Amino acid sequence: MAEYDVGTQSLKLERQGPILWCRIDRPHARNALTPAMYFGLKRAVRLVNTFEEPCALIITGTGDTFSAGGDLGARYDDGEDPVPDGLRYESLPFVAIRESMQPVIAAVNGICQGGGLLIAMMADIAVVSERATFRVPELLRGIIDASYAAMLPAHIGMARARDLILSARRIEAAEAHAMGLISRLVAHEDLEAEALRAACEILRTAPEARSHTKRMLNQQYPVIDYETMFASLAFGREPREGMAAFMEKREPDWTPKHLPA
Repeated sequence: MAEYDVGTQSLKLERQGPILWCRIDRPHARNALTPAMYFGLKRAVRLVNTFEEPCALIITGTGDTFSAGGDLGARYDDGEDPVPDGLRYESLPFVAIRESMQPVIAAVNGICQGGGLLIAMMADIAVVSERATFRVPELLRGIIDASYAAMLPAHIGMARARDLILSARRIEAAEAHAMGLISRLVAHEDLEAEALRAACEILRTAPEARSHTKRMLNQQYPVIDYETMFASLAFGREPREGMAAFMEKREPDWTPKHLPA
């Protein structure tokens, strides 16, 4: 069983034959993704694509959380490799997952929101525990998320995308499956076995034909406006206020007073 280092101890990679498992393992922070973890996921995708033989990458979480999204403090944990030029779109793994020539499976074991949900959406197949929950919370923090604005309507339609993005409401796995947000809903205890089954199913298809088909599928997505997103993160007032409110456990200053619960 081979193990690999992708620049952070919070991503555990192990290869078992034609399967490369990547476990998101930062339980004290609900598997929130540091800059090094985002970049590490991209490195994991690059790694599996260097293997000469067909191999699938399965991404899953530990405990009751897949990933709560990005760490709002953009912190580094001890021993993590720094990300070149900070966290920008070049460091994010979502498009790399979407365009990977080797199959990528998301085995969603629990809480899945923000960047975690984007990982699941961009995987070739998302196999999801019945216990999982989903949320697009970015607007609660004053964050413009260009990836969701571009890609979520392609998955579930404009009306449902508006609902999830603008309300930031939490949904259960059954509703996510019914609306087409994820493709396979399974019993919690069967999650890893079913993710392995999905990976093996894809690996039985012809690699060259599969890669061209994926390219054609990916043409359905529009251009992602990362320029506006990262300009807001760098210079906008709302992301700073949203982060401060989150850390101080209060409502941000744009929330109307006396808003009904």
